[in-house]
Amino acid sequence: MSDTIGIAVLGAGYWGINYVRLFNELPGARVVSVCDARVERLLEVKRRFPDVSVTTDLAEALHHPGVEAAVVCTNATAHYEVAKQCLEAGKHVLIEKPMATNTAHAQELLDLAQSSGLVLMVGHIFLYNAGVQTMKSYIDRGDVGQVYYVYARRTNLGPIRSDVNALWDLAPHDVSILNLLLNQLPQWVSAVGTRALRNGREDVGFMVLGYPDGVIGHVHVSWAEPNKVREVVVVGSDRRIVFNDLDPLERVRIYEKGIALSTDEPEPSSYGEYQFSIRDGAIISPKIEVSEPLKNQCSHFLDCVANGCVPLSGGENGVEVVRIMEAATLSMLGRGQPVELNWDKPQQGEATHEYQTGIASALR
Repeated sequence: MSDTIGIAVLGAGYWGINYVRLFNELPGARVVSVCDARVERLLEVKRRFPDVSVTTDLAEALHHPGVEAAVVCTNATAHYEVAKQCLEAGKHVLIEKPMATNTAHAQELLDLAQSSGLVLMVGHIFLYNAGVQTMKSYIDRGDVGQVYYVYARRTNLGPIRSDVNALWDLAPHDVSILNLLLNQLPQWVSAVGTRALRNGREDVGFMVLGYPDGVIGHVHVSWAEPNKVREVVVVGSDRRIVFNDLDPLERVRIYEKGIALSTDEPEPSSYGEYQFSIRDGAIISPKIEVSEPLKNQCSHFLDCVANGCVPLSGGENGVEVVRIMEAATLSMLGRGQPVELNWDKPQQGEATHEYQTGIASALR
């Protein structure tokens, strides 16, 4: 492998342009080719990055001399087909979330990457956000105490996707965050959604994730809410931590307050005899170094390709999130009926016609 890793960026939309910018800024990488079916997007790439080769042909982009890795940032429903072609061409792959739109395809990509000795990494960008990492450090040190529950909100007016619903578009971010913070996978999922905008797919969704030890996670996403929110909250016995990605000054706030059952009392004989201890304290905003999460993610990908590091958001992580999203879709089809996730076995019902038809309908 050369000292400079050649990158092909597949998809020249908002994220694609940013990937071209960042990989050209990072030492040890250069963008060799960009592919998109929209000629006007390729003209924009050529205007901003005149040294980059552009094409509407995927095979041409992948086989351009010097290309060793590819970034897949097409529409979500095209991720599987495009990433598969990249891996079959022997390229390391960074693929935007969701990794695929069903578990079978996601697992196939993971198996192909592993059998070929290639890096497969998923763009769960918030795992590379310094604010989220700060939250995790507090939890891992035990400063939060016993985690009671976690919730996340991700709302805005659009952008409305044409290939997937709001849950598949937005919730993978928060599912990946919750899994990281709790260092566990949910045992069951419940979800409901509605088509408030009458546009043919769910634009508002609510998910509940049941983690071990009774910890509950809740995710609310919307394309139809005027108030833009990017928030994750962890509530524990000793502290409450709030991550607000839209606040550049106080991205993380720590509330040194909590409530827990007093351990000094003997076992109560009735509810009225329970004694609770309330901890009251300050509200602090830890200093967080300014960094661009997408740049952190790109740098980590290069490190994994060049040095064999294990990706923080590797293919296994991508499969887990897709499987949770698939279970959420099945729950939504059952109006919120919980769907169990047995991680020791393949997803139950994946091969049934009814299940696959329901998933396909939800994605249209």
